[in-house]
Amino acid sequence: VQLQASGGGLVQAGGSLRLSCATSGRTLSSSVMGWFRQAPGKEREFVAAIDWSGGSTGYADSVKGRFTISRDNAKNTVYLQMNSLKPEDTAVYYCAARAYGGIRYYVSEYAYWGQGTQVTVSS
Repeated sequence: VQLQASGGGLVQAGGSLRLSCATSGRTLSSSVMGWFRQAPGKEREFVAAIDWSGGSTGYADSVKGRFTISRDNAKNTVYLQMNSLKPEDTAVYYCAARAYGGIRYYVSEYAYWGQGTQVTVSS
């Protein structure tokens, strides 16, 4: 299974970005997909997750109301729409997948990881 994250970049505070995570290899249409982020000198942290149907989602408190996770199983792609971005959102963002179960919030609970995409929010 390969996960390819894209869509990162440099944006001013208050701006928006949409990240994409395309999966290839084994089909993950029944999987839970998640987004995590890691800022310099910090631990990787949970951002958002979505179950296989898209009917259940979970968010970190720090991004609730600003970020939206969604998926298109026909395209094997997961998205993270990020609005009202803040400088503290600056990090490398990683997509992750697990093959079964419900929403998960911890790094150790995901078996597959993408390479990361840099998001930088200037003040």
